[in-house]
Amino acid sequence: MKKAELVFIPTPAMGHLVSTVEFAKLLVTRNHQLFVTILLTKVPFDSKVEYYIDSLSASSSISQRISFIVLPYQEHTSIDANPLVFITSFMEDKKPHVKNALSNHFHHSKEAAATGSDSPRLAGFVVDMFSTAMIDVANELGVPSYVYFTSGAGYLGLLFQLPSIDAPVLYKKDFSTSTTELISSSFENPVPVSVLPDIFLEKVSAEIVVSHARKIRETKGVVVNTFMELESHAIHSLLLDGTYPSLYPIGPIISLKSNNFSDAGYSRSDILKWLDEQPPSSVLFLCFGSTGSFSENQVEEISTALENCGIRFLWSLRQPPLKENKEFLPCDYEDPKQVLSQEFLDRTARIGKIIGWAPQVDILSHGAIGGFVSHCGWNSILESIWFGVPIAAWPVEAEQQLNAFQLVKELGLAVEIKLDYRNNTSLYDQNEDGIVSAQQIELGIKRLMGLDNEARNKIKLMSEKCKKALMDGGSSHSSLNNLIKAVMDV
Repeated sequence: MKKAELVFIPTPAMGHLVSTVEFAKLLVTRNHQLFVTILLTKVPFDSKVEYYIDSLSASSSISQRISFIVLPYQEHTSIDANPLVFITSFMEDKKPHVKNALSNHFHHSKEAAATGSDSPRLAGFVVDMFSTAMIDVANELGVPSYVYFTSGAGYLGLLFQLPSIDAPVLYKKDFSTSTTELISSSFENPVPVSVLPDIFLEKVSAEIVVSHARKIRETKGVVVNTFMELESHAIHSLLLDGTYPSLYPIGPIISLKSNNFSDAGYSRSDILKWLDEQPPSSVLFLCFGSTGSFSENQVEEISTALENCGIRFLWSLRQPPLKENKEFLPCDYEDPKQVLSQEFLDRTARIGKIIGWAPQVDILSHGAIGGFVSHCGWNSILESIWFGVPIAAWPVEAEQQLNAFQLVKELGLAVEIKLDYRNNTSLYDQNEDGIVSAQQIELGIKRLMGLDNEARNKIKLMSEKCKKALMDGGSSHSSLNNLIKAVMDV
């Protein structure tokens, strides 16, 4: 069998980057004639992306059949307040750099072939759901494109449906009293408009998303980070449609190694030492992802709920971006007393621990963790399922509301804190102050940590199923084999 090479072009965001690299590792492990080159891009506002990219280049544990090319950094790139507008134009601007990098890369391959080396042929591009501009480059080179979709199949189905949804249904400023629902073939239940992704609910963003969806439909296949046993309804609906590209559900693709990106020196070893001292399944973990943060008023409500519950907790508490400093992502508080009272810290000192950036995989895998208050980012969902930790759903942004709805209403794998919460109150008003009350938070936590929590039993079973899916003969294992065959047979 001849050697083949795939070019991966991920979106420069941590949730996309890490998943993409893990996918590449899985591919080359499964087929020894397959090579992967990953084109990496640093962004001006996220030092964690830069740190991660640098760590990849320096790693000695990654297969020699995976190579990395860091594209030139452009200082002049303007940063739009709308993240989707920014990342779409940012990736579009990278097309000349991609062409140049690949020209140099494959020129060296041809030189090696001339000396008798068996160099791999270019078999195709694997682009991210938000880097579909690169499909044009693949077309110019005459090779097929695949999309690596780092969210779930339910969201993918709704994304394909977006062009047919009436604009007046979407572009509202207040969904607090809306009872409008959508019928989607990728969901068993009607989907409330209030849980649709942020990018569906604003005209400029929705138009960009529609353009991405159309480009995705041009590709040879969509690789989805999910598995049949988790999203059987959505996957079957996509497979039966007949108008979509080939579908390859190969998940769960997760990294079982935590990255330490703490800004304020929170120690991974200190966190794990504290967890070692707690009883099994007794600790509630609260974490809202790399972009999740709350106002001081909301932090106060969370702290009141935790104190009222009286349970052990580990809280990843992060400071909102400082707009005056043109920051776009949260950072760690230098001291939790910047936002929490000394009295609260004293009263909960024996049962609680406040941290900044969390080594999430290490925490979720620890036996002391009994529940997870989560923003419901797709990677976090898959990690929680893998380790069998039940979730209390509190989405914040992006497609997290839809993920939360799916977990709670469709799959019964989570309990609800508030499914339609958004930290962007210009799109959706939680209540008069945009705050989820301590009483509502407390109720969700108690349901989550209760011994009779049905979601706890369901997620334990799903944890077993997700691991079997990756084993020889499992659904995802077979799907990955089908993908590799499609790539190698070109």
